[in-house]
Amino acid sequence: MRRKVCVVITARPSYSRIKTALRAIVEHPDLELQLVVAASALLDRYGTAVNYIEKDGFPIAARVYMVLEGENPASMAKTTGIGMLELATVFDNLKPDVVVTIADRFETLATAVAASYMNIPVAHIQGGEVTGSIDEKVRHAVTKLADVHLVSTAGAAERVRKMGEEDRKIYITGCPSIDLAAEISGNPDLDFNPFERYGGVGDLQQLDNGYLVVMQHPVTTEHERARQHVMETLEAIYEFDMPALWFWPNVDAGSDGTSNGIRSFREMYRPKNLHFFKNMEPTDFLKLLYSSKCLIGNSSVGIRECSFMGVPVVNIGTRQHGRERGSNVLDVGYSKDDIASAVNSQLSNGRYEPNDLYGNGDAGKRISDVLADAPLEIEKRLTY
Repeated sequence: MRRKVCVVITARPSYSRIKTALRAIVEHPDLELQLVVAASALLDRYGTAVNYIEKDGFPIAARVYMVLEGENPASMAKTTGIGMLELATVFDNLKPDVVVTIADRFETLATAVAASYMNIPVAHIQGGEVTGSIDEKVRHAVTKLADVHLVSTAGAAERVRKMGEEDRKIYITGCPSIDLAAEISGNPDLDFNPFERYGGVGDLQQLDNGYLVVMQHPVTTEHERARQHVMETLEAIYEFDMPALWFWPNVDAGSDGTSNGIRSFREMYRPKNLHFFKNMEPTDFLKLLYSSKCLIGNSSVGIRECSFMGVPVVNIGTRQHGRERGSNVLDVGYSKDDIASAVNSQLSNGRYEPNDLYGNGDAGKRISDVLADAPLEIEKRLTY
């Protein structure tokens, strides 16, 4: 009998982190995929990632609407609670053999808690990593709830081990998002017009002479300063004589401040060099990054995929504090002048040598093999 694998995707970055593993699960003869799409992955204001999931042909077993409006710490806590309630019902209906949860978002905690209390084994992707803010606490909490640890690096595996998890439960698979970066390496050129394909807001740009990409999310422990933080970045990028393609923030405490800052700046200055997008298909987004001169912001894509592709990155603030990184990342604070200086430095440096710290392109296959063969904790308990 095939093992039923329930994968829960709760946000647009989660899809790119799991896409190749989904493909490998579908293709594995001993596995059956039960895909649950939830939270901001269903919402238009955050890019409607579910549309790309359906376009790629993955069947969706359940949709869970659980996001409480507010973009503040209370709404994050309440969304987590709603998620636990709704996901428990979904798991009761689907009766999976294992539930897969991804990374460190607050919705991830809801997935792990609901499955654990229902005695369903939990497999956690990207455990053991160190980051800033509440995300690290969530990630480590999910590690302690998980029964199978699918980690990206040897350093992450060692941290999971130090948290008391057994070696036999820890598997170094690499990060599935690196698989997508490896896939485009054979044809990394920007072979589509992002404005025609994805629309967005702002003047159309001529990209042939180079462009910047910006992706800045609020830091949940600094959410009250989110507007101030993004304004510093906006002012720094505005002064560059170069197109900048800017992506909307995730649904986190402070995202309303980030969004309001962007809208206010746009209305006040009418910037000619800035164009704003909600979302893109994962492969298109990576091609856009590959051909860019620099990524600016605080997204983990700068630490992971950009390191593999050799794209220069200016990482702003504390959101990625402590995460393992390659030489392509230059860390700065929230000062406009510091950001501008770092961007200039990265533009002068140009591309970096690729780094395979987070994997070499086969993580999805490795993950599916582990999910098919790994002893699950619930099976062990049933033998008593």
